[in-house]
Formats: sequence, C-alpha cells, structure tokens
Amino acid sequence: MTSQNNEKDLRIVFMGTPEFAVSSLKKLVERRQQVVGVITAPDRPAGRGRKLQESAVKKYAKQEKLPILQPSNLKDPYFLKELEALNANLQVVVAFRMLPKVVWQMPQYGTFNLHASLLPEYRGAAPINWAIINGETQTGVTTFFIDEKIDTGEIILQKSTPIGPQETAGELHDRLAAMGAELVLETVEKIAEGNVQTTQQEVEGELKLAPKIFKETCQIDWHDPLESIHNKIRGLSPYPGAWTTLFDQGGELTLKIYKAVPEPSASDQPVGAIVFGPKEMKVAVKNGFLKLKEIQLAGKRKMTVTNFLNGHELSKKAYVR
Repeated sequence: MTSQNNEKDLRIVFMGTPEFAVSSLKKLVERRQQVVGVITAPDRPAGRGRKLQESAVKKYAKQEKLPILQPSNLKDPYFLKELEALNANLQVVVAFRMLPKVVWQMPQYGTFNLHASLLPEYRGAAPINWAIINGETQTGVTTFFIDEKIDTGEIILQKSTPIGPQETAGELHDRLAAMGAELVLETVEKIAEGNVQTTQQEVEGELKLAPKIFKETCQIDWHDPLESIHNKIRGLSPYPGAWTTLFDQGGELTLKIYKAVPEPSASDQPVGAIVFGPKEMKVAVKNGFLKLKEIQLAGKRKMTVTNFLNGHELSKKAYVR
C-alpha cells in the first residue's frame, strides 16, 4: 500500500556493528523511518575479564526496542528464515561484513551500503585510515547498491569534505559518521520517492585501495620523509596506533605515537636519534624533526610528552628504530 503522495512505504532492515554505524541508524530512527529489524555481530569477549561485549549498534537498538538478529553465519537457513520474516523491502548496510547474494538480493528495493570514501577510490576495510596515511586532502562518503564484489556497486549519492592538515583518523571518523548519516537518510528518501538515479563506478588507471590494517602496517619507518611519517601517525590515531621501538641503555620498549608535529629543517642528527629540549622530545628524520606530543609506552597509559618526561628519564643516547 502506498501513501497518497505515491511514496513507497519502506520497511528497513539495518545492518551494522561499530560506533560509526550508530549515527546512521539513529538518524533513521529519529526521522521516523520504519526500521523493522537490526542485524549486528554476535557479542564478543573483550577486556581483561573477557566478558561478552555487545556491539555499539546492538546497544542502541536495544535502547530503541528494535528487533535484533546476531547471526554468526549469514547463509544459515534459520537466519535467512528470520530475516525473510521481517518482511523488509530495503536493507541499509553501514560498517558490516560482506553479504552473500541470497541476503542482499532479498528486499524488493535492494540493499545499499554507506562507504567512507569517494568511491571508486579507497575500496576496502579501512578507507578513513588510508586516506590520511596517503596524505589525501579530500575524502567523503558514498552510498551505493551492493553487488557481487566489494564496494563496486552503482553509486547513488556522494558528498565530499576536506581533510585538515592535522586531522586524525579518529576526528575524521566522527565527521564522516555524521556526514554519512545524512547521506543515508537522503538515499532512503530518494528510494521512497522512486527518485534514484545511479551511476556506474568509473575506474581509470590504478585505484588506491584501503585494505585491512595489521600490526606490521603500523610500524614507523623513520627513513620515510617527514610528512609521510606524520601522515601515518595521524592516520592510525587513536586506533590502532603507529608504533616504533624505543632503545635506551641496553633496553627496548614498544612506543606508540598518537600525536606529533612535523618540523621541517636541515638536520645533522642520525635518523631515529631523540633530541630533548625543555619538556619536549623530538625524533630526527632525513628532512627535519618530528616533535612528539602524545605517546604511550607498552603496558602504560597514553600521556602527553610533558607528563612522560616528568616520570621517565631517558639518556641522551636514546633512539627509535
């Protein structure tokens, strides 16, 4: 049954797991879109006590008394039967896993995904991190209809935004979550109006991709240019964090760096040497110094360099590698 203005009556299933997805679900609920079910990851053990933790999306869905499904296998016949019983005609996916065809083909009006990049660039699991790591000055959000491959479907809407020269992945994450929520709502409204025009993703030359980030991805190479090191630190802050090994007086410790300021200059210091000033700590690189602002030693809490130097004494021979 359609309403008098010929808009489609949408019954939406929302799929998502982390905090990034909550913004979009919240926007749909607040704008009184009919969300008939939420699909999110199973509860997982976390923390020192290994207690089961609910996803951010599940916590919000419970608060709003929305029906919740938490399948471990998206092809499980029992789950597919439960999903079908929700009688949705549109599925919205934000920060979830890859869907099998039997799931994304189920609703009448299709399944669309929100991706935190300007597709086709930065397809993959970590688009926010890689855009900053690669020194991009612009990124954005895209909605697209899901197809058989990862992040390759026809684009519905896009919106771009500049990346600040000091902006971290965490800061950009929060901005794109809010931007993405608006784009999800706009996309849903266009589908309801029957006013969707899609464009195929045009691929020219080699694409920049956004693969999953592993521990080795996060290690700093101090022989890289100053700006590249700074971008890596920004792009991995606050999670999972760029790291290096700190050597001093025969010992070595893992050091994570969350915030730093580049200081381009000529330097006669060897790469990786630590230079100390009044309440400051710099690392020498090929084309200047990186002034450390916020760091964390293995097993310790995150702190400012000023607080670190108040409680730790490093020798003048300390260096990182």
